[in-house]
Amino acid sequence: MTQRRGSRRGRGSGSPRTGKIILLLAGMALLIAVGFYIRHISASAGSRDADGTRSGKVAGAMHYDGLTDVRIPAGIDSQLKDYEGFTLSFNAGNHTPNWVAWELLGSETDGPVSRGNRFWQDTDIEGCPDRSDYTSSGYDRGHLCPAADQKWSGQAMSDCFVMANMCPQAHALNSGAWSTLEKKERLWAARDSALVIVAGPIYESSDTQRIGDAGVRVPSAFFKVMVAPYLDSPRGIAFVYPNMTAPGNMQNYVMTIDEVEDLTGFDFFHNLPDDIEQTVESTASFKEWNR
Repeated sequence: MTQRRGSRRGRGSGSPRTGKIILLLAGMALLIAVGFYIRHISASAGSRDADGTRSGKVAGAMHYDGLTDVRIPAGIDSQLKDYEGFTLSFNAGNHTPNWVAWELLGSETDGPVSRGNRFWQDTDIEGCPDRSDYTSSGYDRGHLCPAADQKWSGQAMSDCFVMANMCPQAHALNSGAWSTLEKKERLWAARDSALVIVAGPIYESSDTQRIGDAGVRVPSAFFKVMVAPYLDSPRGIAFVYPNMTAPGNMQNYVMTIDEVEDLTGFDFFHNLPDDIEQTVESTASFKEWNR
């Protein structure tokens, strides 16, 4: 806005015109301050109300609904269920999830709730295995949505130990590169206000190994895709790790979200505006994420 400023000879500093200018400038300063405050709040870590809804962003700040919704090809067995801190699609034939999706707010990267350890079977989900199906199998009960992302709520912590959230994972991956990636996600969420994350197994036709009485199918790899949607310039990245030791640096396992969609047939983040979806899914810069 261009403001025309001037004076009239013979009018002192206490003239009505001068008073109007002072009021106008004060009003503009207030608007600028409010605008700065709104930008600051909308860039800060949000929080979650008792009913699970997102707060910590002022009314009118940008927010996208449905980012944890994932489209999968017709014919794939899928039972959808919402838990306290995440949503999943479960495959009864594999006895593992197709995918698990959650929004990780910056405020949720730490919290008062201690880590649980009570794995439980959800009998409402067909094909959900029992914890004993992994016993002495040589594989960990690998969380897809990690417990450390659920410290903000006792119910969320309990829910994330449901066996529907588990996949057979090599211990070397679970305690190594996968754990390192989870820690990075929490740092990135705290920095970027929020991440939306989807993780799941990748099965090849040759993946015929099964464990336990239920016959839980062992995947050959795992994917994780994520976006930071509330930045001025939203960004996305994906990782694919083999279900084994994953040596070397994290950037060796970076892919674009588009590439993971080609691998899995899934359609991630389709509820983003088309221009943002195209950008975050077609590019992946580990250097930009890790700076």
